[in-house]
Amino acid sequence: MARDNINDMLVFFAVARERSFTRAAAKLGMTQSALSHIVRSLEARLGVRLLSRTTRSVSPTEAGERLLQNVAPRLEEIEAEIAAVSDLGGKPAGTVRITAIDHVIDQVLWPRIAPLLPQYPDLHVEFSADYRIVDIAAERYDIGVRHGDQVDKDMIAVRLTPDVQMRIVGAPAYFAHRPVPASLAELMKHNCINLRLASSGGIYAWELQRAGQDIEARVRGQVVFSNAGHILQGALAGAGLGFLPDELVGEHLRAGRLLSVMEDWCPLWPGLHAYYPSRRNSSRALALVIDAIRHKG
Repeated sequence: MARDNINDMLVFFAVARERSFTRAAAKLGMTQSALSHIVRSLEARLGVRLLSRTTRSVSPTEAGERLLQNVAPRLEEIEAEIAAVSDLGGKPAGTVRITAIDHVIDQVLWPRIAPLLPQYPDLHVEFSADYRIVDIAAERYDIGVRHGDQVDKDMIAVRLTPDVQMRIVGAPAYFAHRPVPASLAELMKHNCINLRLASSGGIYAWELQRAGQDIEARVRGQVVFSNAGHILQGALAGAGLGFLPDELVGEHLRAGRLLSVMEDWCPLWPGLHAYYPSRRNSSRALALVIDAIRHKG
């Protein structure tokens, strides 16, 4: 295959995965018109339409889907092997792309990765804050970070944190004129701060647990956010109760800015794990980052 065809294929794969010329252009650092021209040229050379375009959406045709499923993984394997060979020549180099929840990036990943950067100037790390369960192979991430029970069995998983204690928290000002809830029925009467899920668009049901019984509490309140950091700010401001991990609220509990309630209803979640496909484990840059972020306790 001609080199131009390979480069154009990579552009097509980006558009097909994003199902948008706009998002693909932003990810590749190219203009939409350039991407459109490349895809049309590739279609002309192959003699088949690869993308079905409407005014509102872009999706792969049957031929495009076949290329996406069968050719894209092979090209990625070739890229991974080339990167691995390049690693043998000197210091770790290249870009490691990581997807994780925003507060995990802030509190777990960045403090562990930041010290590496001055030591390895050819190492680049790209973070993407996302609440979706991302298919890291399809979206070309090197590392995903999720709780242990959310990691697919075919991935290599590395523990980042101990198991995580969840908390129901509220500010002292919130409780100044409200009773502290002690039961699920009482909790349902409180103003709770909700999370809208990026994956489904629905509202997250608080995953509580008592006496070995799992309970999904569909609480109500005045405020809905799309990330945990904003829920924390809302709870600190007295806007309602939040359901958050101890790693995010522990400092505020110790300082008295938040109070923890219904502790016997709050579960211990599996710790955070970094996960990645086994075929990418040959990169020295990836190995360096994995070693830096793994749980040392």
